[in-house]
Amino acid sequence: MVVEHRTEALRSPACQQLAAFLAVRRQAWQEGTPDFEQFERELHEHIMNLERECVAEELSRYDVRAEQIEIAGVPYRPVLQAATTYLSAAGPVRVERQLYRPAGQRAKSVCPLELRAGIIQGYWTPRAARQGAFVMAQLPAATAAALFAELGTMQPSRSTLDRLPRELSTHWEAHRLEWEATLQSQEPMPPAATTVAISVDGVLAPLKSQAADREAKRDAPGKHASGPTGYREVGCGTVSLYDAAGERLQTVRYARMPEAHKVTVGQQLEAEAQALGAVRPDLQRVYLADGAETNWTLLAELEQTLGPTPAPPWQIVDFYHACSHLKEGCDAIWGESSVRSQAEFARLRFLLQEADDGAERVIRTLTYHRGRATGRRRKRIQAVLTYFRHQRPRMHYATYREHHLPIGSGVVEAACKTLVTQRLKGSGMAWSMAGGQAILTLRSLIQSERWQRAWPLLAAEFRQPVHLPDEQTEEPWPLAA
Repeated sequence: MVVEHRTEALRSPACQQLAAFLAVRRQAWQEGTPDFEQFERELHEHIMNLERECVAEELSRYDVRAEQIEIAGVPYRPVLQAATTYLSAAGPVRVERQLYRPAGQRAKSVCPLELRAGIIQGYWTPRAARQGAFVMAQLPAATAAALFAELGTMQPSRSTLDRLPRELSTHWEAHRLEWEATLQSQEPMPPAATTVAISVDGVLAPLKSQAADREAKRDAPGKHASGPTGYREVGCGTVSLYDAAGERLQTVRYARMPEAHKVTVGQQLEAEAQALGAVRPDLQRVYLADGAETNWTLLAELEQTLGPTPAPPWQIVDFYHACSHLKEGCDAIWGESSVRSQAEFARLRFLLQEADDGAERVIRTLTYHRGRATGRRRKRIQAVLTYFRHQRPRMHYATYREHHLPIGSGVVEAACKTLVTQRLKGSGMAWSMAGGQAILTLRSLIQSERWQRAWPLLAAEFRQPVHLPDEQTEEPWPLAA
């Protein structure tokens, strides 16, 4: 006697089709060596078909069929029963669901299935939306759509992908302060951390509202004025932890679309530093930026709000920006990229980094040669000399290195490149404030290694409990065939 146990799941059409495919595949080996890539492709299609079938069946369980429901204390009555299509990570699934409307009101209908399951934009399942948002943070919509098509999973359209980050960003901005504080409180503190470095910078990006100005400049006859018309500065900020040896342990990155004085970036850096200080008030504080006065004004205001630390904070102007100015001065004195200029630059660069009075010695050299120069050369040397005199209090590089402090602002400059330039400055791109910020928010979370903890906050926004009056019981929908 043979006893056979078969579950309902194994009788599903997708399972039967998969079993039939595998049986045919085994037969193919009797006729020769079949194509393996074809096997991979067809197997994947069958697995995706099975996943869609399972998702559709599970989604149907989230629907509610009752004479009345309550949402946030408001009673709703059924108005329509119809099937609709949702996009899962495996592709589209079609599900029967009930719509409800507030009793006696001409209001928008709601779908309990979508509220209970957390359907996003009335279309995306949570996992599909997460994958779509992650890919859109990295790629333009057309490339993202092509990627999903190549992977053979879901295949959202370009316009559907383009709308998703904006929808998520609307919810993020509404709860930004609360959610950023939640992420900060959950951030693990490396035991080896001794220093927190705070940096700010900016990078130009094209704005859609100014695209007409950019096109007018391009089409205008004659020589164009310098400067990229239609571009404005996106603010970037980083907060990094370092150990006693000067090794960077972790970094949180922020980027905000153009606004006066980088106000929001400043607020985010302040909240981040305060959260770290609450856990480790002994961290020594370092401010690190290039020589732009607007950046140092913001950092000075930030220091006033953060309050005192056990040791006075350090202010460090980026060593590599200083070297760039030094190279300009050497070329002005000894000739563009001449052998003498290169040799003197190497000597002065070494002194600037290693000598206790390195900045003073550079200033003395520039002062001496300025007095011997005339005309345009004198003006170039004077400009470099003014820079070094102004930044001198932030150029004690030998002391910084002795304390194992970072002397380069490469972290925030890399943030400008990876957060903004690589995604927002592709060929022909122009961004609205909302559209650009949607992408920057996603990229900031991903590059700060907070995506895993941030997504549940977003996903929970699309779930809402649906209640039945006490005297009613929910009638289950028939499961998907």
